[in-house]
Parts: sequence; structure tokens; C-alpha cells
Amino acid sequence: MKNIVQLLFLILILPAVSLAQTLQSPNGNFVATFDIQSDGTPTYSLSYKGKTVIKPSKMGLELKNDSLSLLNGFEMMKVDMNTFDETWKPVWGEVASIRNHYKEMAVTLRQKATNRQLIIRFRLFDDGLGFRYEFPEQPNLIYFTIKEERTQFAMTGDHTAFWIPGDYDTQEYDYTESKLSEIRGLFAGAVTSNASQMQFSPTGVQTALMMKTADGIYINLHEAALINYSCMSLNLDDKNMVFESWLTPDANGDKGLMQAPCTSPWRTIIVSDDARDIVASKMTYNLNEPCKIKNTDWIKPTKYMGVWWEMITGKSSWSYTNDYPSVRLGVTDFTKAKPNGTHGGNNAHVRQVIDFAAKNGFDAVLVEGWNIGWEDWFGHNKDFVFDFITPYPDFDLPALNDYAHSKGIKLIMHHETSGAIRNYERHIDTAYQLMKKYGYDAVKSGYVGNILPLGEHHYSQYVNNHYLYCIQKAVDYKIMVNAHEAVRPTGLARTYPNMIGNESARGTEFQAFGGSKPNHVTILPFTRLLGGPMDYTPGIFEMDISKINPANSSHANTTIANQLALYLTMYSPLQMAADFPEHYERYADAFQFIKDVAVDWQDSKYLEAEPGDYITVARKAKKTGQWFLGSVNGNDARTATIPLSFLEPGKTYIATIYSDTKATDYKTNPQAYAIRKVVATSQSKLLQYCAAAGGFAVSFVEADKDKVKGLEKL
Repeated sequence: MKNIVQLLFLILILPAVSLAQTLQSPNGNFVATFDIQSDGTPTYSLSYKGKTVIKPSKMGLELKNDSLSLLNGFEMMKVDMNTFDETWKPVWGEVASIRNHYKEMAVTLRQKATNRQLIIRFRLFDDGLGFRYEFPEQPNLIYFTIKEERTQFAMTGDHTAFWIPGDYDTQEYDYTESKLSEIRGLFAGAVTSNASQMQFSPTGVQTALMMKTADGIYINLHEAALINYSCMSLNLDDKNMVFESWLTPDANGDKGLMQAPCTSPWRTIIVSDDARDIVASKMTYNLNEPCKIKNTDWIKPTKYMGVWWEMITGKSSWSYTNDYPSVRLGVTDFTKAKPNGTHGGNNAHVRQVIDFAAKNGFDAVLVEGWNIGWEDWFGHNKDFVFDFITPYPDFDLPALNDYAHSKGIKLIMHHETSGAIRNYERHIDTAYQLMKKYGYDAVKSGYVGNILPLGEHHYSQYVNNHYLYCIQKAVDYKIMVNAHEAVRPTGLARTYPNMIGNESARGTEFQAFGGSKPNHVTILPFTRLLGGPMDYTPGIFEMDISKINPANSSHANTTIANQLALYLTMYSPLQMAADFPEHYERYADAFQFIKDVAVDWQDSKYLEAEPGDYITVARKAKKTGQWFLGSVNGNDARTATIPLSFLEPGKTYIATIYSDTKATDYKTNPQAYAIRKVVATSQSKLLQYCAAAGGFAVSFVEADKDKVKGLEKL
């Protein structure tokens, strides 16, 4: 009895034993720690090379009409450890193969008061951490509604951040660079006229969120595999420097309607002391499921042209007529409508673009404004406007397709849904069938404006499910999809590689709407592009928009050399030459780079990178093995020093360099550029001047020594 009393006394005076579980990355640089607080609240933390990057942060979900929710009262039931290592080959991408190597820890928790189970699964890679919530099948948790996810990311200091406001409906913002503590004060100025119904605090930001600590650690917060769930933004407690997840609500204000078994998306934290590792990371893709399409031969990287830029700049119109023969009133005989004389998608003009595209080695031509409904939409009747099959009188769909195919060109379909997603779902089979009938194998879909049904948001669970439905439906018809104004990608293109492009950020069109910040394209690869490729529509050679449309006084804040470099730095298997044929003919020597550059890559090497300042990448083309290099610059002019060690040792190359000049100025002289040919080897080093908002692009062609006589050597 005396021994028992002594033992109980020792138990009482000893400190509580921590149940902390740790997980180490394959290379040992990261350590993730999971623990449970005294009230049963799960927490995690993350260190990198011995430094804390995420302080202990709470985890869990608040449920609607549930007093206990899934926030606390948990005990640990078991911990399963696993190691995984594979190499997979993407259908298209920056590299021909991707290693998926991680260590995994799955923690099974039981909420004692409800006997409900929750699994938190961690995967720790050499470039960061992913974790998600899993809700196994169980009698006490079947149907439930998420009021809010309460995942936290506790920062270690007042980091520098590159952020856009937390909007439920658009990502089309310029980025703001500031300290975390400055977000509240700068929020109103960052919200521009294109903002929609924002219902969150003035410290809310969207992911992917890029940050840099005072001691040079780069941290990126994002999500992966966004399926049947609301898009996550982050709300900052700027007194304690703690981010907390903030999900997009549906029309009823709910954040997620769930049925177990189910999972949340992965919450991702990519970290490095080298910014190049952030843009090169494939962790977001690796957290998605493998490709679900058995035969992917029909999915082809594409270089295309179109009539889009003249509509964006206001030179021509989407609509055939300014009258409003309303579809809802049954008026569909557009042969009786009065043409406005500015319709861009007409037979003669489209043939001209097809001819130019074929002559210069392009794959496809996109035609927007080909179908009836635009006049009605601009007349403010959004719902049930487009049927996606009826062309305007001046667009002969069968004849134009025959003409394009005779030239070796495919036409890309355009479906503007006007945000009426139920209408699109009603018509989608018929629309895709029409595409297959006439040989279209790709569609650009748009979601401009407020979502219908009213009250829904572009990034809610319901609407996210619509986007995925369209991708899956397109697989049945072997159609590639390029969705604009949809939710930002989270690596789903690994699972569905027919998702060949997206917009979901501030693209080139804003250069015709007043311009974008000069360093905008040096930030996007650290943020938007981590989840998937962007249809940025580069290749603008005329920066003074008033020369295109006198009524538009906008100016594109870029240079010709910068536009060429975007074909490398803004990775996409779908690349547009967005400007007019006459502008390319005016600068034919610079246009040669757009003609030459590949769209699918065997290998990629990020040579230098700093968010907001510059990015330089070299890529090796599939099939040809030819190397190309692109560099984009930020707000300040600089001289880049680039070792060419990526070139194959022992070989000689002719490097054609397209660059800014000392006279180049993105405001006053953006079309000043220089082209020079030099001899390069893997031992060479390129010193190249870049103007503000400028850059340079290089193509490398292997050459015999007798072919390089008289050329300067690097």
C-alpha cells in the first residue's frame, strides 16, 4: 500500500508527458511536429534547417449547429508512419519526370465526448509540408456542414508578403508587397474597381501567399487537390501574426456540405532559403491523385493565335449587332439584325488570322464572339443567353473549320458562360458534340460576372464542383479545357491533364485596362503558377493601346524583350501569340523567337529568382532537345550574370539573344530591343542588361565549329 501511495504521489508531481509526434523529411531539413493541447486541441508546427517557420498552430473545423464541432476534446488513438517514393511522367510539363518522395504520418484522433474520429494526414517532402483532414465512415459523423475551417499558420515574425485581397470571386489584382503588419492599412488601396462582394476582414488575403522572412527564408502557403470543397483564403490576426483559414461561403453562407467518408484539400507550406526552389517545387502536383485518363494521346501542348486582343483593346466587338434580338423572346433570326460593322469573329478576318498562323507554324486559332448571345448579354440579360451552338450570320462554322484544317490549323472553341453555370451544364453535351463534329479539340470557357444561381461565388464548393464537372465531361469527348475566371488551380492537372490552361489571375488583358504593375510577372510564378499553368496570353508588341483604339488610353507596362521572355517564365503548355499579325510583321525579327520557342519541356533549370525582382529560367524542349532561356525583370534596371552550365558539356551553340537596350524604357521606349548572335558553351557566362519591366530571351542551337566563325564568344 505504501508503494502505491508513493507511485501516485510521483505521478501527481511529475509534469504531463507530451504526446508530441514528429516527422522528418527525406533529406532531414524539415521536422513537422504534431501535438494535442491540454483541452484536446490538435496542433502542429514546422521547422526548416533547425529554424522554426510555423509556430505551434491550432487545427480543426467548426461545424454548423454543433456545439462541440471538431475543434477540441480529442485524444490520440494511433499514429501510422509511412515512406513513399515514386517517379511519374506528366503528360506535359516543365520536366519530363517528377519525383514524388515524402514521409507520411497519419494521426487518428477520437473526440471523447462524441466518439467521432478524425484523421490528420501529414506528408513531408524535401520542399515542404502538406496536411489534410480525413473523415472516415462512422456512425456519429455522416452528414455535416462546415461553418468554418480553423486551420492556423502561426508566423514567426512580421514577414514581407506578396498578397492580393481575399475576394470570393476574382484573383485579377495586382500584387501588393508589404509587411504583414501593413496589410490592414493597405487593404483598401489594394481593392480596385474590379472587386466583387467581399465579405471579410481587411486582413484577408488569397493563396498562394508568398512571404520572405527577415533572415532570408521563403515561405509559401497554398492548397492542393481542391475537390468538393470551398476555396481557402487566409485571415490574418495581425496582433499575433497568425493566419487562419477562411473558406468561401455558398449562397446560404455555409462553407461546405460534407458526407463522410471524405477529405479536405491539402494545406501546403513550401519553404526554402533559395527562392528558386519555390518556383521549381512540384509538391502541389504531387499531392494530387495520378492521372485518371487512360489514353492521353489526344492531349497536345498548343501554340495559338486569335482575335481576342482586338476585342480586349476595343478595336472590334464580340457582338455581331448592337440590336438586342433577345434569345429569351425567341428571336434567333440574326440575318434580319443590323450588323454593327465591328464584329471581329467574321469569316474574312478569321481566314486572315488562319493564314498568318499557318504561315508561321502555329497550331491553332481561337475565335471569340462567334456565337449569338453577346448582344443580349451586353444588354444585361445574362441568364440563358448562350446556347454555345448557334453562330452569327458572318461566321460559317463548317466552312471555317474546313479552311483551317486545309491549312494544318485547328480552331479553338470559345464558351462564355457569363457565370450562368446551370445553363452551361444544360447545354454542355450538345456543345461538346458540336465541337467534335467539326474537329475542335480545345475550348476556352469563361465565367465573367456574378455567378448564377444568385448568391453563389466563383470559389464556393458548389461552383468548384461545376468546374471539375466540365473537366470530367470534356474527357468523355477528348476535349482540352482552358477555363478563365474559374477558381485558381491546385495541381488538379496531374489528375486531369486535359485541364491544359487556366487564367485565374490578372492576365495580359489588364494591360489594355489601365496596365499592370511593372513587376507583376516576377510575382506570378511564386504564387498563381504553383497550382498549374496560366493562359497569360503574352506576345504584345504594341504597348500604346491608343494606336489600336484611339478611345483607349491604356499603356502596357512591359517591353518587347520582356514579352518574349514570358514564353519561358510564365510556363504553360498552351501559349498564345496575342497581338495582331501586322504588329508581328512590323517586328518580324523579334517575332522569330515566338515562332521558335517550344511549349513542352524535357527539363527546366531556374537560374535565378527573387519574388518581385526577377526570374530567369532555362528549358530544354522535348523531341528537339533545344534549349531556350527567358528572364523577366521587376521595377529596377539591372545587369544579370547567368552561367550557362545547363548546356551539354563539350558542345558548341549559337545563342541568339533578344534583349532590351540601354535606351529601352517600358513607359517611353518599350519597343527598343537588340538581337545578337554569339558563340556559347557550358563554360560561358552571359552578362545581360535588363530594363525595368524588361528582360531577355535566348535560343540556343547546337552548331559545328566551322559555322560559328566570326561570331563573338561569350
